[in-house]
Amino acid sequence: MQTNESLQQIGIEEIKTKIHEIRGLKVMLDRDLAELYQVEVGQMNRQVKRNTERFPEDFRFQLSKEEWEVLKCQIGISKLRGGDRQLPYAFTEQGVSALSGILRTPFAIQMNICIMRAFVSMRHFITENAGIFQRLDLVEKHQLETDIKINNILDGLEDGTLQEKAHIFSAGQIYEAKAFITELIRNAKHRIILVDGYISAPTIDLLHARQDGVETIIYTSGVGANLRLLMKQYNSQYPLKKLEIKKWVTEQHDRWIIIDDELWHCGASIRDAGIKTFGIDRIGLNARIILDQL
Repeated sequence: MQTNESLQQIGIEEIKTKIHEIRGLKVMLDRDLAELYQVEVGQMNRQVKRNTERFPEDFRFQLSKEEWEVLKCQIGISKLRGGDRQLPYAFTEQGVSALSGILRTPFAIQMNICIMRAFVSMRHFITENAGIFQRLDLVEKHQLETDIKINNILDGLEDGTLQEKAHIFSAGQIYEAKAFITELIRNAKHRIILVDGYISAPTIDLLHARQDGVETIIYTSGVGANLRLLMKQYNSQYPLKKLEIKKWVTEQHDRWIIIDDELWHCGASIRDAGIKTFGIDRIGLNARIILDQL
């Protein structure tokens, strides 16, 4: 005979770990419920079948094979006793409540109360922290999108299809990265627009590779006295390669280079290219998208 001591050994927090979300519903599996009620899962399900009118589809449903595989991966329940010979049933909160009508031992009645309290506790927790969960969902979505982009890049590097679209330089490939950027600048025919929040002498050295007469404008976060002096000295020494520097109107996080009418995205300031893993790739968009924000 079960005692209150047995119930006390199973806290609400432990019960909450057995509540899962499937089909947008908070549910418990038949095998977990049977373990808590300390009955055989087959015996419990047979009693449910004998009282099917108490358990409509929104109270109890059987998991699909795909749902069961996903759940096993999520919470590591691949080695439960009894194997996977039969797909488990899931009970919603209403279904668990309905179990109280067919499992009537004193222990089962008290356990049912504990389980219902666990559902209520979880519901209150979700309600009180709805804002946090919403932000976490956004972070998770952003992370998923980032993971997809990274996987696409890695797949492209593996099969060679990325070479025409993007250029990735590993940390330490400073010469290779700067050689590529220098060649890009050298090929400009009419204009170069650099959008970069960090400008210093190495930036000017890279831009020096351009042809005479190519209009060049730098948009950055601020133009201090040292940078103004550097620009003045450069322009006086190279009048055919004058540089113009401006403070952007709209704050920019990413770095951009516009070569004639082609828009390129830089993973870091060009002065730091190759110091860490660095990517630069051509964006198939109209450069006006960036220019209109400057």
